[in-house]
Amino acid sequence: MVVALAAYLAWQARPSVEPAPEQVPVPVAESGRPTASSSPAMLVVAVTGQVRKPGLVRLPTGARVADAIEAAGGVLPDTDLSAVNLARKVTDGELIAIGVPGVTAADGPAAGAGPGAGPVNLNTATLAQLDALPGVGPVLAQRILDHRARHGDFRSVGDLRQVEGIGESKFAQLKDLVTV
Repeated sequence: MVVALAAYLAWQARPSVEPAPEQVPVPVAESGRPTASSSPAMLVVAVTGQVRKPGLVRLPTGARVADAIEAAGGVLPDTDLSAVNLARKVTDGELIAIGVPGVTAADGPAAGAGPGAGPVNLNTATLAQLDALPGVGPVLAQRILDHRARHGDFRSVGDLRQVEGIGESKFAQLKDLVTV
């Protein structure tokens, strides 16, 4: 009986063969090199301004500005959405500014950030607005806010060079995207 039980347990514990997963073809460009996939499964966008929970939100590919606002808890009372294109599809990494004076709110591919939406004011910008600038991640954005808190408002765009982590090349990349 013990031998039969041991044989049964040994039989159950033997390695089993599983088929290899089916290979998914990788898109290849004319150059013969693999190409990056065209869109991620999830998008991450920053929503700032007159919303209940400003910050980063995750949305499925194909989401609209209205979905981003909803994911940020909805708008605050008395927020005017008449200038916001709620039906526009969002893109990964963009900043959506709702009810922020001087910022074209959510009507372009990178609303609130980048050259087409007007400069970001260093003295009033939020973490999300700074983080949305090219080459500025959450750590550098926080350093900019910390510098502003310690030293007061920036007097000129050139003062940005005083922030740890902003050298000449980073400053050259940002100087036309920010204002004071």
